[in-house]
Amino acid sequence: MNPSIHPVFASGLVGPLDKNNVDTDQIIPKQFLTSVSRDGFAEALFYDWRYLADGSPNPDFVLNFPQYQGATILLSRANFGCGSSREHAPWALQQYGFQVIIAESFADIFYNNCANNGMLLIALSKGNIDSLFTRCNEGPQQWQIDLKNQEIRFGNNAALGFEIDPDIKQRLLSGLDFIGSSEQFAPQISDFEQSRKTSQPWLG
Repeated sequence: MNPSIHPVFASGLVGPLDKNNVDTDQIIPKQFLTSVSRDGFAEALFYDWRYLADGSPNPDFVLNFPQYQGATILLSRANFGCGSSREHAPWALQQYGFQVIIAESFADIFYNNCANNGMLLIALSKGNIDSLFTRCNEGPQQWQIDLKNQEIRFGNNAALGFEIDPDIKQRLLSGLDFIGSSEQFAPQISDFEQSRKTSQPWLG
């Protein structure tokens, strides 16, 4: 288990991306999907927004602003991660440095891909998302994500609760993906297989 994610999953700077319907082709364009090594995708994240035609950084893109360099928490709007089901999208976000994404809603496949790659996605009501963007408009924000107690902490004892699927919560706190979670039941699986062979030998 990774001790850095228990009980506080993440603590750091918030990057506010005030956009609805951020799809996976915007997160990582298709020309960067040729590799399956899981490495080298940080520079490709939001490529068409982050860079100008000559390859230089786009000074108008919010995540290029100096005050948001090193952000580990991404704040966005509704339907984040829609589009094609490319696992490269969470890889790029994670390699860039994001550990948590907070938005009004997420595409289902994207949500599951992120959870299986150890990222925490938090869905909140539109009213709460509006309030969080208001905080960001007041200046750069440093938040703490307490996964164990399911709270976003803002400092000065202010906090906002969130819901999460219990199974995903446990896997994130344990640092396990789907396979790792299944491997916890290896003795029971082995016992079942042995019992099946004994009682039903014709099955092989």
